[in-house]
Amino acid sequence: MSTRTPAPGLAHERLHWAEGRDFVVGMDEVGRGAWAGPLTIAAAVIPVDRRVYGIRDSKVLSESRREELFDRVARWCTDWAIGHATNTECDELGMSAAQKLAARRALEGLRREPDAVLLDGNWDFVGNGRTELVVKGDATVLSIAAASILAKVSRDRIMRAEAENHPGFDFDRNKGYPCPRHKMALKGYGPTVIHRTSWSFMDSIPWLGHRYQRQEQLPFDFPA
Repeated sequence: MSTRTPAPGLAHERLHWAEGRDFVVGMDEVGRGAWAGPLTIAAAVIPVDRRVYGIRDSKVLSESRREELFDRVARWCTDWAIGHATNTECDELGMSAAQKLAARRALEGLRREPDAVLLDGNWDFVGNGRTELVVKGDATVLSIAAASILAKVSRDRIMRAEAENHPGFDFDRNKGYPCPRHKMALKGYGPTVIHRTSWSFMDSIPWLGHRYQRQEQLPFDFPA
């Protein structure tokens, strides 16, 4: 599938490089729609003069291919970092603030502040005044595609490790996303400590005769 998908390009990065912004960061997130586990965001800075074959949006790559590419992409990047927001932070802050928190943690993991940020999607959850939004950026922008691989593999590894702690949920397969087996396990065992219990999917889950209390999203914002 990935070999038939057009390779992401460098048009956006080159525009910034040409204007003297050499530390251009591509960012992508994974885990926003999951029922369990963290929200994960990667920040990747790619070199001007070297390329790595096979980089695509992580969604069109098989799990084995993503794992194969991860170390190669990590070594190739000039700089990269991962930021997480835990399931508890997703519950207590709400997803918008959790995305800002994970993005801030990823950017703080880099060795310097970015000159520009290329962000997949149409919502700026970075908010530093230097963000360029690119719809479908994970498929078309090389630095964002690199970030998508780093984010996806990092989070998948966490969920595979959690599968050993929570047998029956198949977290090694579904990575915390909804599927029939995950729904059946929730109804049979109740939520684990890594579930996002404020989400609406909990409405139909009877567990221990207790009705969860929905968390209100906090009026909280992070500084740029």
